[in-house]
Amino acid sequence: LAELAHRAGIPKGVVNFITALENTAEVGSAITASPTVRKVSFTGSTGVGKLLMKQSAGTLKKLSFELGGNAPFIVFDDADLDVAVNGAIACKFRSSGQTCVCANRIYVQKGIYDKFAAAFAEKVKGFKVGGGYDEGVTHGPLIHDRAISKVEAHVRDAEKKGGNIIVGGQKMPDLGSNFFQPTVITGMTMDMQLASEETFGPVAGLFPFKTEAEVVEMANKVEVGLAGYFYSSNLQRAYRVAEALEVGMVGINTGLVSDPAAPFGGVKDSGFGREGSKYGVSEYQITKMVTMGGMGQPLQGS
Repeated sequence: LAELAHRAGIPKGVVNFITALENTAEVGSAITASPTVRKVSFTGSTGVGKLLMKQSAGTLKKLSFELGGNAPFIVFDDADLDVAVNGAIACKFRSSGQTCVCANRIYVQKGIYDKFAAAFAEKVKGFKVGGGYDEGVTHGPLIHDRAISKVEAHVRDAEKKGGNIIVGGQKMPDLGSNFFQPTVITGMTMDMQLASEETFGPVAGLFPFKTEAEVVEMANKVEVGLAGYFYSSNLQRAYRVAEALEVGMVGINTGLVSDPAAPFGGVKDSGFGREGSKYGVSEYQITKMVTMGGMGQPLQGS
């Protein structure tokens, strides 16, 4: 990154990189405690974000945080089924489910639940898991053993509480310790871990719902609020639901919301502040007001 910055014409010393591993906490503490640093932007977990905010209090830094997500993905009866299925596939399984704006809870209205589940599962069955350099591979491993453990725990919890695994559901030790089958689970209920915890992996749990009010309540029943998605052909519903969802970003009839020109960020425990767009630039600016007196003199020479 430093080399690319130099090639782009940024003078040396303007952009700096500090690497850390075992001393990550110490590095973070040094940055937040330093009066020289006036702004901290952090992307990561909610727990670490709260710690950095506490550490920054002593120097009253300007902060912006992009923290954890648990995105709801809602499909109403009036949605275009094929478009919704393709959107859910892209939103749930990109990077094997390992982005902060990936769909984590997929809510499907009962009128099209079975059709959606069948079409969605058929798409997932076409995935090929493996190494990134292998021919035809569509999905790779998770980032570490803790990620695998969390995915496994969510799948087993859903299975124990009545969920029906219709695709996947198992580790793939033949490929390596961090591989897990892309998984689809039907019959999801709100008492399952996946309903309230971010999986951050290739597991799609499909929750049935009846009404608009019910699904909005279910979607908002989490402490975070980064992104949310829904599919509908009803314009009035689009405005109602978009306003009611407690998230910082809403995708309507699309599973992709990220764009350099759009403000990226969340609400609640997903943080505050924005990245991208003019609002992202303003996070690094200070508003100064200057008032000048004694300016009521007549024109010179009059």
